[in-house]
Amino acid sequence: MALEKFSEIYHRAATRKGSNSDLEQRLAHPKSVKELSEIPDDRWLATFSQKIFQSGMNWQVVRNKWPGFEEVFWGFDIEKMCLTPPEMWEEKATNPAIIRHLGKVMTIPHNAQMMKSAAKQHGSFARFVAEWPESDIIGLWAHLKKHGSRLGGNTGPYSLRMMGKDTFILSGDVEGYLRAHKIIDGGRDTRKSLHAAQEAFNQWQAESGRPLCQISQIIAFSVGDNSY
Repeated sequence: MALEKFSEIYHRAATRKGSNSDLEQRLAHPKSVKELSEIPDDRWLATFSQKIFQSGMNWQVVRNKWPGFEEVFWGFDIEKMCLTPPEMWEEKATNPAIIRHLGKVMTIPHNAQMMKSAAKQHGSFARFVAEWPESDIIGLWAHLKKHGSRLGGNTGPYSLRMMGKDTFILSGDVEGYLRAHKIIDGGRDTRKSLHAAQEAFNQWQAESGRPLCQISQIIAFSVGDNSY
């Protein structure tokens, strides 16, 4: 794959943001495997749930309501979420302390079960995520989409990024860059496009030594409207 040199992308992004220093201050820093492994599983479920509720809504509205979610869903305790009977979920979905949306509420027990299954094999869901290789991060996206609920598209990747797992994100700016340079074509979420994107990011990572999240941000800052 003939790619633009990452040093050129970086230079363009730094120029647009003012300087190398200004650019560096904007970049995310992923957590280590050890740090990720130590995050309690209930925090992963809470983050997945928050991102699901933010989808199609004003993010700040969801953040403002989040203390109510934590209380109504018992701190997103995995075992409690898995043992809660269906009729209680319907009752919780009408609670004014949260954003009342039964479809999104029902993702919570589904995703809790997905996480519990992974924890049985790996000791914890956190460890399962922490040990997943970034060179195949799209494989982790696919797992969340297949086995979870409403974790497809950018919801899963944004959740991972928020928790500190190193991942690129196919934001509008990044997708636009990949299309303009003919790295992907067709549907963004097709197997072909995702594999092409992963291959490109792996090459840029080998060239730069940077984490995927920073490469993703630098590409976005080098073009478009810098929407994330």
